[in-house]
Amino acid sequence: MIRPRLGWSLPRVFAHRCGGALAPENTLAGLRIAARLGVRAVEFDVMLSADGSPWLIHDESLERTTDGVGAVCKTSDADLRVLDAGARRHPAFAGEPLPSFESAAQLCRQLGLMANVEIKPAAGHEAATGAVVAGCARELWAGTELPLLSSFSETALLAAREAAPEMPLGSLFERPPADWLARVNRVGALSLHCDATLLDDEVLRAARANGIPVLCYTVNQTQAATRLFRRGVMAVFSDRIDCLGES
Repeated sequence: MIRPRLGWSLPRVFAHRCGGALAPENTLAGLRIAARLGVRAVEFDVMLSADGSPWLIHDESLERTTDGVGAVCKTSDADLRVLDAGARRHPAFAGEPLPSFESAAQLCRQLGLMANVEIKPAAGHEAATGAVVAGCARELWAGTELPLLSSFSETALLAAREAAPEMPLGSLFERPPADWLARVNRVGALSLHCDATLLDDEVLRAARANGIPVLCYTVNQTQAATRLFRRGVMAVFSDRIDCLGES
């Protein structure tokens, strides 16, 4: 099984959803805060609009993180462009825009941040989202090291692999299933990502034996991160980058 490799070394800590708890999630403000704190790598979610364009957002609906209403996949680029993605987090972030994938990629490159891009498809849009995100990532990071693309959707990952065969991929699970290795191999994934509280040592041993780095979410305490590193976990995603920092 050929697994495209990263052109950068995995850090111990990724800032979860751009800036963790220190900024509105999946925003450019979060990227700037992560860089200011010396974090080397960030994670964020990408979903398609009604126009088929990739935008940074976690939920399929707009209400929780923006002042918009309705489904992301049914909202036009023009309407997404004018949303406020910061005010719900704190008045200090009022006016923070919902970022396009292009704007986030450009800022990551400007700030020297490595990225784990989670392909976050709306229901029924798995293949399209995987293909668009992979194709855009190839173009947006042209001439430099590619990001790591991950997803809970195997359909999205297979579409990403077809669209950009050279792209490093990560297979995401809440708890790794019994056939996790076969599923990782099926998409040619580089890494295994899972809930830190649902990772057992048997999975870690098998991952180590097959040269597959394990990354865990969402780890917000230094002691918990230290225990995971001692067990063999390569990296964690954290909301508390102010506490864990870069190591």
